[in-house]
Amino acid sequence: MQLIRGINNIRPDDHGCVLTIGNFDGVHLGHRRVIEALVSKARVLNCAAAVMVFEPQPQELFAPETAPARLTRLRDKYNLLKMLGVDRVICVNFNRKFSGITATDFIAQLLVNKLGIKHLIIGDDFRFGKNRQGNFALLKQASSKFCFGLSDTASYKLADCRISSTAIRKALEQDKLHDAAQMLGRQYSITGRVVHGDKRGRELGFPTANVLLKRRVSPVSGVYVVNILNHSIEPIATLYGVANIGSRPTVAGIRQQLEVHIFNFNGNLYGQAVEIVLLEKLRCEQRFASLNELTTQIALDCQQAKSYFKVHNIQKY
Repeated sequence: MQLIRGINNIRPDDHGCVLTIGNFDGVHLGHRRVIEALVSKARVLNCAAAVMVFEPQPQELFAPETAPARLTRLRDKYNLLKMLGVDRVICVNFNRKFSGITATDFIAQLLVNKLGIKHLIIGDDFRFGKNRQGNFALLKQASSKFCFGLSDTASYKLADCRISSTAIRKALEQDKLHDAAQMLGRQYSITGRVVHGDKRGRELGFPTANVLLKRRVSPVSGVYVVNILNHSIEPIATLYGVANIGSRPTVAGIRQQLEVHIFNFNGNLYGQAVEIVLLEKLRCEQRFASLNELTTQIALDCQQAKSYFKVHNIQKY
């Protein structure tokens, strides 16, 4: 799948596509219905199925302190959209200059002249252009003027289903992992590369793999039973363990990070890409009076996690 980083990198060969625009955070079941329609339409019109996303997401630029936690990073989005059959992801650098483009220029210069859209699938509440002046009605007028098709994403949503990225974040915040999984169509996971930490876990007798969280804030925190999928080898290896997502209040109280203790593993994961799949929450993160109390609790967490695997007939840990 082609990834275009920035509108300046759109080439003449990229002209002609069926396009949809949005954050697509989580690429949940509702998003999938839209993508299915996008790909189907593109095949009928014999052109590329393209998705336009923004980095950073608009709210992260205008209101970073209140912007919602990311469900997926750009890399995760890219991989999920690729699996759904998307041909092209156009990642627009959303900055002050881009946000100042008028709605009419957004349509004429970007959608028509640069991308040559043949059909646009968009929500009827989509707002765009300087001061959010562009709307579905303006796009409808433009579709007649510039001869491209236009569809409302509401036509492709799941019947009687209120799936949204916001609802998934709320489910995760409330520790309803099953509800989140039903809306996502998969178990919630966090991906990243294993980096060197301060080796404090090893000193406590529970060595951990530290996964870099490239996000301002995580939608989850606490201690979880997890699967660890190593994407750096083929076939993908599945490991088992317990993970802590948070700021380690007993040890340091630092910015959010993810640490995972892997059962019966002595290998080297540094620099490798892993996916941490959250299976069940054991407890919230808490501060302990001493490192001895923390060590005792970690041992209990591991025992509970192993009990979970045993109940679910997972014996490989």
